[in-house]
Amino acid sequence: TLVDLLLGLLTPESGDIKVDGVSVYEAIASWQQLIGYVPQMIYLTEDTLAKNVAFGVPDHLINYQQLQQAIELAQLAEMVERLPQGIHTVVGERGMRLSGGQRQRVGIARALYHDRQILVLDEATAALDNETESLISDAIQALGGHKTLVIIAHRLSTVREADQIVVLDQGEIVEVGNHSNLLDRGGLYARLNALQETGELLA
Repeated sequence: TLVDLLLGLLTPESGDIKVDGVSVYEAIASWQQLIGYVPQMIYLTEDTLAKNVAFGVPDHLINYQQLQQAIELAQLAEMVERLPQGIHTVVGERGMRLSGGQRQRVGIARALYHDRQILVLDEATAALDNETESLISDAIQALGGHKTLVIIAHRLSTVREADQIVVLDQGEIVEVGNHSNLLDRGGLYARLNALQETGELLA
């Protein structure tokens, strides 16, 4: 629900979402143009990597310099070098020739290509193994200072490097802080972190 509110898909019955003191609902179309959404399952077409990153852009209008920059920021450059035809390699139906982590990074690259200033990653690492999640986390950290990232996650390792972590419980905000000071407080975040590290609680 919170993600839908942030994306402007729902309008709150009470309260507001403001940026620089201005309600986003006063210019919802402009707000949505700033946001790139990266879900858990990335939709890919049976087409080239380039066309999947520049999704929806006609072939003759694809900006390849912008495309390359998005690929590098999303930590995809090494993968592209290994592909038989580089960015012109067909990724297969639903991206079946790519791993889960690679598909996620294509989703990030897509949002970056379209120059979204705010990236909302909705459980983007939930279905990935630890090694692949680490690669996605590297891509996310590489964007620090370039974009505003809103990361929704149950797996706390995904948000460990975040500037600010907001802990929700039953729809209520119960804690706000960074990883270190939330651990020091010994509250819900600290308890969940301890359980996940010991494997007692699956992410």
